Amino acid sequence: MKEELRRDHAPTTVPAGLTDAQVQQARDKYGKNEFDEAPKESLGKKIKRSLSDVATIILIIAAIISLITSIMQNNGHYFESVLIIAIVIINSVLSIYQEGRAEAALNSLKGLEHAEAMVKRHNQVTTVPITDIVVGDILVLENGKQIAADAKLIETNELRVEESALTGESDAIEKDESEISSEDDPLGDRLDRVYRGTAVVNGRGTGIVTAVGMQTEMGKIAGLLGNEEREQTPLQIRLAQLGKRLSVIAILSALVVIGLGIAAGEPLLTLFMTAVSLAVAVVPETLMIIVTITLALGVQKMAKRHAIVRRLPAVETLGSATVIASDKTGTLTQNKMTVRKVWDAQNDQVSSDDELKHQLPDVLKFGALSTNVTQNNDEVTGLPTEVAMVNALGEYSEYEALQSNFPKVFEIPFNSTRKRMTTVHRIDDGYLAVTKGAFDVLLPKFPTESHAKAEKMNEQFGTNALRVIAVGVVKLSDISAEPTEDELEKDMTLLGLVGIIDPPRPESAAAVAEARAAGIKPVMITGDHVVTASAIAREIGILGDGDLALSGAELHKMSDEELDKHIIQYAVYARVTPEDKIRIVKSWQKRGDVVAMTGDGVNDAPALRRADVGIAMGETGTDVAREAAAIVLTDDNFATIVHAVETGRGIYGNVRKTVNFLMSANMSEIVIIIAAMLFGWGSPLIATQLLFINLVADGLPGFALSREPVHDNVMNRKPISPKESIFANGLAGKIVINVMLFSVVSLLAQGYGIHTGNPAAGNTMAFIVLSLTSILHVFNIRSDHSMFKIKFSMNPMLVLMAILAAALSVLLVILPVTQTLFSFVPLNGWEWLITIGLALVPNIYWEIHKAIKSNK
Repeated sequence: MKEELRRDHAPTTVPAGLTDAQVQQARDKYGKNEFDEAPKESLGKKIKRSLSDVATIILIIAAIISLITSIMQNNGHYFESVLIIAIVIINSVLSIYQEGRAEAALNSLKGLEHAEAMVKRHNQVTTVPITDIVVGDILVLENGKQIAADAKLIETNELRVEESALTGESDAIEKDESEISSEDDPLGDRLDRVYRGTAVVNGRGTGIVTAVGMQTEMGKIAGLLGNEEREQTPLQIRLAQLGKRLSVIAILSALVVIGLGIAAGEPLLTLFMTAVSLAVAVVPETLMIIVTITLALGVQKMAKRHAIVRRLPAVETLGSATVIASDKTGTLTQNKMTVRKVWDAQNDQVSSDDELKHQLPDVLKFGALSTNVTQNNDEVTGLPTEVAMVNALGEYSEYEALQSNFPKVFEIPFNSTRKRMTTVHRIDDGYLAVTKGAFDVLLPKFPTESHAKAEKMNEQFGTNALRVIAVGVVKLSDISAEPTEDELEKDMTLLGLVGIIDPPRPESAAAVAEARAAGIKPVMITGDHVVTASAIAREIGILGDGDLALSGAELHKMSDEELDKHIIQYAVYARVTPEDKIRIVKSWQKRGDVVAMTGDGVNDAPALRRADVGIAMGETGTDVAREAAAIVLTDDNFATIVHAVETGRGIYGNVRKTVNFLMSANMSEIVIIIAAMLFGWGSPLIATQLLFINLVADGLPGFALSREPVHDNVMNRKPISPKESIFANGLAGKIVINVMLFSVVSLLAQGYGIHTGNPAAGNTMAFIVLSLTSILHVFNIRSDHSMFKIKFSMNPMLVLMAILAAALSVLLVILPVTQTLFSFVPLNGWEWLITIGLALVPNIYWEIHKAIKSNK
């Protein structure tokens, strides 16, 4: 087999096809026509990887420490150990599930292999499995069939191919073997080539196979999909950083406590139990599961807004998006060709689509008359441009009336050579021939005096990226039995021009404006032509003053360094390949941007996987795109993405509130214990008490905090930088103040007991103060405004959990059985009054602080 068969110099005629020996030779050299399987990994390795992140390791250590504590105390309290292990298992299962996503995406591509195709071998057309096709085979193409391999066309007959899976554009492409293309041409412009995974929608043809398997354009995408690694999400990075800091704090605090205890002559067993309990206290055991619940609730909210989340961290990541790279067709536009403007040449009048509702010019009526459409279940079906003309009539009954008043008696169909269609209709005094088609083809057939005005209008329509259809008529007294085009298209009268476009969705412009207001740069990445893409982008606000459009051909000439330098200038990327899309996404990411990208075709899958958040179309998207994406839109709407960004920002806000809530209490436990030991008072909190605070006083309200709705207008803020610490924007300072307040009031309670000669009562008071302070704190962190301005009814679960946690904390102190188990003593009325008063102090401070801040 000659190497040329895989390149542009493939022979134009191979009448007999390959012999069996040539087939085997080609298969040995180029391989089978199948995609590589995704690399599989053992379950053991997947489990090991899922348990290797710092946060999970800390949880495992916390479980071991908790277990050791329980064994040393011999109290049979293994609940915390079991809970932490359960959390680790849940997180591990979710991680392993996500690991299978690349494999699933490649298997979707392999699903294309379980079919058959027709080839010509031994001078006979035969059907073979797709996997048996080899380079050099003569591929026979028929209407309605998928194309099984990449091929150079050697014969076409009205061949149209739908290539949206590769190019992203739904318009069928007219193929012509005489149009010689090069590898530098965009896929959509290679008229003499067909590609695996695309579909024949009209006509027939034959071609010589130039690439099979992973060497096809579809196979290259499969390779990109398998090789492209996904970056860690901002939330994963932040939680990993938090885990590292907590591990250091846990070790240092344990060493400090042991050192202080030894210096004070405390028994080693007591010190060890205190130290390990303190280490457990440092780790907020419920943080990971609360974050997971927060994200899961965000998934539910997004689902109600037509966004299905397939990967939990994507919920928060989308809230950090700084760039939304959107496809054009179907996402920003309606994916429905529509008549936008009509020029009535007889009256020299231009009508917009709104004006057509009141007056239908003849150019539109007769243009619609010369069509072949049908109606199924109230939907008009046929060629997109013809459907657009008929829909512009308003009612299908108008089209039926035209067909009845002007019965069709003959037709010369459209083809790629003529680029026009002519129909003949009976009228009272003879016949009416109606011709519609490409402007440059029909113009010479009209009177010369009409050319100047028609050319001006065509240029005007073209500037607005409208697809221009010219319509002309000629009256005939009689026609022959088989009229020719010369007979029917002579001395035509120009009725006018029809401008057609896939218009923007009504909500796209507002969604783009909202994204810009939120500090997000929307860009368009499309397989369509630059002029069309730019016109739509300009209309909806993506292409503004100073923004530029970049074609795939221009992009190919740029180095990565040049692209990185100028990427911020471009808002439209047109006629781009799958490799181009990955380059574009990477270039934005190099700037530190968080990129959300939409796509629907197989060609989009690698870039969807590379993007920080890949968003696939649910209605028009391929299985491969959906498997590669983190989010699937059920309505294929750009506005849904903007709504999802708002939800994501709200979720990240709730995660920060959870960190504020849990870390304030956990860090206070450390300060209280160390300060009390420095004062010579001894630790007021023992292991079981610390565990109760972490799991009940903090845990119950913390779970409810995940349901907190968005209070502030988060879409008027700038996106959250992926490099920003989770403690940024004053959160660290708030936690420090909370730790000081919590620690002071708890130590005051302990000091009161010591001062009155009842240290056991002081320890009990310190526990209840810290527990109630933490519970009440959950209402303070709901908003930057007064907690009384936020309706409690907005999150009734939070109120219920706070009441339950407070009641359990009080019952723990007053019930005799729990007094013994947790080393509490009864408190008198005055001690309870002091305890409650101290517990209110932090919230009183924050209410005063918020009032002062709001009055500035």
